[in-house]
Amino acid sequence: MEFEDKNLKAVVKRAAKVLKVPEETLKYEVISYGSTGIFGLVGAKKAKIRVITSKGDKVPPKAKQVKNEAPKKIKEEKEREETEVSNPTPAPVLQEKTLIDDTHAVEIGRTIIQRIVDKITDGATVRMEQNEEGLVFHVEGGKSALIIGKRGQTLEAIQYLVDRVVNKNSEKRIRLQIDVAGYLENKRTNLEQRAIHLAEKVKKTGKPVTVGELNVYDRKIVHLCLKEEKDVRTQSMGSGFYRKLVIFPKKGNEKKPRKDPPVDH
Repeated sequence: MEFEDKNLKAVVKRAAKVLKVPEETLKYEVISYGSTGIFGLVGAKKAKIRVITSKGDKVPPKAKQVKNEAPKKIKEEKEREETEVSNPTPAPVLQEKTLIDDTHAVEIGRTIIQRIVDKITDGATVRMEQNEEGLVFHVEGGKSALIIGKRGQTLEAIQYLVDRVVNKNSEKRIRLQIDVAGYLENKRTNLEQRAIHLAEKVKKTGKPVTVGELNVYDRKIVHLCLKEEKDVRTQSMGSGFYRKLVIFPKKGNEKKPRKDPPVDH
């Protein structure tokens, strides 16, 4: 009988549950260790095992269905499995655990960031600190301008990748940021100044203004910056990692169209 799941630990647990036996007593051979693919996002492959049962073992009805598949499908799977056994894919280090605690998340994030920046520049190191907002990875040394990229686009791309990989392997949502040579603090200051300037414009014109398409961290900066403003409100629009953020005048502060006085004839 064969079982498959996202990694070896998960598939063993699944097989033990279906067969109603303790995991430590389960006898099996590994057909495929599985693979997380590229950063866990592309080309992922499930782990597969073949469970060895004795003649006296009772097989649950659900498990019997695995053996009653169409002959053609079984033949195709057997050929594919033989290929995988003869050319086994070693299990990546980063896919050993699916549900991770903060410690494991730190190591996954730090390792991936280090690999990426090593391809961009030499001499860069990554350290981590944890605050009330989540994890912050600080990249120090090397050519920071190359890591940040034009208008921060390279850093945002790295941020997006690492966020996807870490949270793909996390049970709970983990907020993380990547900072390079104090770039985040400078960006925060500039974004707050821009938000205040646009808010004043909204107050004067009574018309909404779009700040731009921002990631979740930048949107939070603007929301908090204008939270105490009495005459304007902020709202994120759209879906996905990047969303449009708009500053609206509050009700009563909208600019009413001017009515020309009547003309006497």
